[in-house]
Amino acid sequence: MKKECVLVCGGAGYIGSHTTVELINAGYDVVIVDNFSNSEMSAVENVRKITGVEIPCIEADCCDMEAFRKVFEKYEFNSAIHFAASKAVGESLEKPMLYYRNNLTSLMNLIDLMREFGRQNIVFSSSCTVYGEPDKQPVTEQTPRKPATSPYGNTKQISEDILRDSMAAYKGMKTIALRYFNPIGAHPSAMIGELPRGVPQNLVPYVTQTAAGIRECLSVFGDDYNTPDGSCIRDYIDVTDLAKAHVAAINRMIQGRSEENYEIFNVGTGRGVSVLELVNKFQEVNNVKLNFKIAPRRPGDIIAIWADPTRANTVLGWKAERTIEETLASAWNWEKHLRGIK
Repeated sequence: MKKECVLVCGGAGYIGSHTTVELINAGYDVVIVDNFSNSEMSAVENVRKITGVEIPCIEADCCDMEAFRKVFEKYEFNSAIHFAASKAVGESLEKPMLYYRNNLTSLMNLIDLMREFGRQNIVFSSSCTVYGEPDKQPVTEQTPRKPATSPYGNTKQISEDILRDSMAAYKGMKTIALRYFNPIGAHPSAMIGELPRGVPQNLVPYVTQTAAGIRECLSVFGDDYNTPDGSCIRDYIDVTDLAKAHVAAINRMIQGRSEENYEIFNVGTGRGVSVLELVNKFQEVNNVKLNFKIAPRRPGDIIAIWADPTRANTVLGWKAERTIEETLASAWNWEKHLRGIK
């Protein structure tokens, strides 16, 4: 029997590379397309080493319709995962047009080509940012979406709307949107992980780079929020657990278990962890001392958000398994591997 093939748009990126590994582990063939605007070819090479599979990787921009079309002409696949998006809240406040152009055009091109070539299933990389600043915790899939606090968050809301309307119009196509919380950590092999260019925009790479001596000091943005220790609270999800949620979504669509043409799932642990709690836990787990300071609040930051993952647990058949300790150890192992630290 021929293996099912999945197109992974943005497959050289942080979540894309981990998802590619889990798709191969689950018995799928994978084709990667990536423009390498925020990723490295080394990630693809390391995915090939981890899996022992010579995964095809096409360097192309999903915003370039003609280049993207060639991928559809060359490869047979019935499912695609869309990771091809810019992802930093802070940067989106400074460069909104970059975010609207990249995140929305790449998705609309994918939908158009899936339809043109008669391909059916799309898994969309959405985000808990669609909930804005929620009135109560934890958030469920029924929690109302609030006005986005950043252009990045707004692109995720608009993308969800584009997919919902497209799936209603184009019979035979299906989408699962995974609203994920805060992905952290690295593959247990320490061969792939988060690889930010320049100054990290996310907390854990900044933590690991500070521990490695690359950054002088970690800033914790705000300790005067209405939370137990005054710092922001997030739901930190292990990247390998998150990758497996994409496999579960693909399985669900291929096996015809989707109840609607457009479904949404929260992908989180169900536990809120504060920034200060995470920083202290990192020091404890890895036996390292971090130089950190309290800095002023950062624009666009939500005070607190964590998931109710019940629907993903019961309907999708997926559950977060790795502990925060395992995840923070994997993040430090990855940083050490990257820097040649013993």
